[in-house]
Amino acid sequence: MSKKAKSRSAAQAAVKKRSGTKAAARSSARKTVKSKARATPAKSSVKKPARPRQRIAISHHREEDFKADGLRAYAKYRDLGIADATHGLAQAHVIRLQGPCNPAEVSKLHFHAVDFQMVYVLKGWVKTYMDGQGETLMKQGSAWTQPPKIKHMILDYSDDVELLEVILPAEFKTVELTA
Repeated sequence: MSKKAKSRSAAQAAVKKRSGTKAAARSSARKTVKSKARATPAKSSVKKPARPRQRIAISHHREEDFKADGLRAYAKYRDLGIADATHGLAQAHVIRLQGPCNPAEVSKLHFHAVDFQMVYVLKGWVKTYMDGQGETLMKQGSAWTQPPKIKHMILDYSDDVELLEVILPAEFKTVELTA
């Protein structure tokens, strides 16, 4: 063999040897990291009680399911069965605000002691006020979240408005404020 051929094969063998060493080093480093991750104790020794197992909730539209038994007298609510299915983790309902809008009854500043609240306009429109946001016109297809305890109120709405509302937890306190 010529000197060039010998040095080329020696160089190739050295490269293979080094890359094999690096791969072995990476592999053992990964094993060390993985084993350390498994051995790390839990952050808190106090375990939360296990939530009851959730179940499937199916709700089909039926006009007779809209009831005037919710938070506001000027609204009808269709419960979607989420509170029962999640054992109180969340609730969801369709709200129909009854028209015409009477600002004296509707426009009351309040907040909800919730962890999460989201509203989606299914039909019609609603004009809201939220602290820090001001007045906003929400139309069909609009969605918004309301952070916990944000002061807000409804200012006006169309006679045909329907809203989908999702709230966590299912049971919460509403506090009306004086403007």
